[in-house]
Amino acid sequence: MLFWILLLLVILVIFGFGFTAQVLWYVAAVLLALWIIGYVSRGRGGRSRRGRG
Repeated sequence: MLFWILLLLVILVIFGFGFTAQVLWYVAAVLLALWIIGYVSRGRGGRSRRGRG
């Protein structure tokens, strides 16, 4: 009986890790896209658009 409980727990942990890893891939892809958009929209030199005030 203890063997089956441990086996079930191991299966649940592996399934949970797989689901979490997949979600983390989606989060990483979204963050990468946001970083690229921010990098492109910033333009060259990284100066603000207000100029010298």
